[in-house]
Amino acid sequence: MSELSIEETRAAEAAMALLLDDPSPKVRQSMAEALASSEKAPRSVICSLARDQIEVAGVVVCCSPVLREQDLVDLAADGRPGIQSAIANRQDLGPAVCAALAEVAGRHPISEMLDNLTARVAKVSLRRITERFGEQAELRARLLERGDLPCDVRHALIMKVGDALAQSNFVAGVIGRNRVERIMDDACQSATLQLAGNITGEEVPALVEHLRIAGRLTPAFLMHTLCIGNIEFFAAAIGCVSGVSDDRVRSILVDGRRNAILALYTSAGLDSTVAGVFVSATLLWRRATRLDTTPSALRITESLVEEYARAGEGGAVAELLSLVERMNLEFRRQAAKDYAVSMTYEAA
Repeated sequence: MSELSIEETRAAEAAMALLLDDPSPKVRQSMAEALASSEKAPRSVICSLARDQIEVAGVVVCCSPVLREQDLVDLAADGRPGIQSAIANRQDLGPAVCAALAEVAGRHPISEMLDNLTARVAKVSLRRITERFGEQAELRARLLERGDLPCDVRHALIMKVGDALAQSNFVAGVIGRNRVERIMDDACQSATLQLAGNITGEEVPALVEHLRIAGRLTPAFLMHTLCIGNIEFFAAAIGCVSGVSDDRVRSILVDGRRNAILALYTSAGLDSTVAGVFVSATLLWRRATRLDTTPSALRITESLVEEYARAGEGGAVAELLSLVERMNLEFRRQAAKDYAVSMTYEAA
């Protein structure tokens, strides 16, 4: 069309407009195939073809450079799965279009969008997909494979995997219904601890807030993060529930006196007795960091257990330390497994 005069171009556009009304879909399909990849195709014709039946519209929607972002958003809202799939497979799909698909598309188009390596899916869209399709095993797997998955979304999916396994009749038949819930809870707890230990920077507050809302910021969980030396996460968690700034929390943890540390933990809502255990753990961690750059979580936990056993503490304190000791043992067990696997890969 670039070689045509202005008058000839207008005449060609008029002829194509007439063909849009042709009763035979094969005519419109042929026109769609001829114009789909052209940057100079008449916009009015392309937009009309994009609203046609799926055999005609799919070719244009999937490829046409003439369609704008807002056109694609409107087409996604149209609700036809075939059109949504065509959009999901476009090259260089922008965040706004991905957001529209995340909001209204069905499972299959969403799956295709996640498989589209050129699609720029924003974190908020990944969260929305998790909200809508987190129960779907196939989509869970696709989401968990993504390196750009936000940590709070990853944790939510881990919990959904645990719930699915806990409700599985096969799993219950293998290990017994009574043990399923305990094993799945331990597995999810271990996964959460690993997740908390592997994130840094701006993702820490997001995960902390997510765990708080989910009711996962338990004293045992917080105690474990303190014992293993994950101070960035621990400080963010304590700051979140106490309202104290992260910088102030870190300052108290590193240099604060016992009374200041106790006041910090009680402001976080911990019972005074349990807060006392956290103070002892903080001082043990502080002492260990000055002697060793990698404090042993198990050694700190054992020292706490011995200290409070001598004092004859029971009830909530004994239960807390028992939970933390179990978590630390599981954490070490998993670390040993990971190390063995890595050594096997290196040897191979």
